[in-house]
Amino acid sequence: MFSRILAGAALLCASSAGFAFDFKSIGASPVVLYDAPSQKGGKLYIAPRGMPVEVVLAYGDWVKVRDASGDVAWTEARLLSPKRMVVVRSASARVRAAADDTAAAVMVVDKSVLLELVDAPAAGWAKVRHRDGSTGFIRVADVWGV
Repeated sequence: MFSRILAGAALLCASSAGFAFDFKSIGASPVVLYDAPSQKGGKLYIAPRGMPVEVVLAYGDWVKVRDASGDVAWTEARLLSPKRMVVVRSASARVRAAADDTAAAVMVVDKSVLLELVDAPAAGWAKVRHRDGSTGFIRVADVWGV
């Protein structure tokens, strides 16, 4: 019995090590998020264009997504974009010229600002672009969606 439990725990740990978060963003238009995988489900809220979401589950043409606040809802997969966006979750987060706390600040962004993820995060930093075209590096801890 103990060996089965141990084997199960080892399998669970091995499978979770390979798990990767699947982030996407809301496409070109705002979308309605539902409480079930159907347009007949209850309407929860409207997600704005560009909002990052984590895909939790796929069910046919529908996906269950989680937003930055942790709320879970359903939307049609075709309404999502592979373009990666992040949302700032810290007040007055600094975007820097280089991935270093001592680098010059390119801009200061407020909480809830959307930024495009330019490069995959490395060493705790992510390269981002503001909609005005400014680019720089932000601490991964200051954003959600990576």
